[in-house]
Amino acid sequence: MTNKSIIVYSTPSCPFCVRAKTFLNERNIAFEDVDVSKDRARAEEMIRKSGQMGVPVLDIEGKIVIGFRPDVIAELLEMEGTN
Repeated sequence: MTNKSIIVYSTPSCPFCVRAKTFLNERNIAFEDVDVSKDRARAEEMIRKSGQMGVPVLDIEGKIVIGFRPDVIAELLEMEGTN
């Protein structure tokens, strides 16, 4: 479990978004799930932070991860045994 601030910008139809959220949920890591298909202001926030319009985008303590990158996510969360 981590107490880091995590935001997952996602859409319901994105399979990589589902995988990213499943990755975090399986490890009991709390995160804010932002559905950018329903929240234009938060979608614009995601684009400002990442320069990307595609999802998922994860914001982990201000560090941006574009796409589902379990290795990078684990490193930013300082996790071991994430495979």
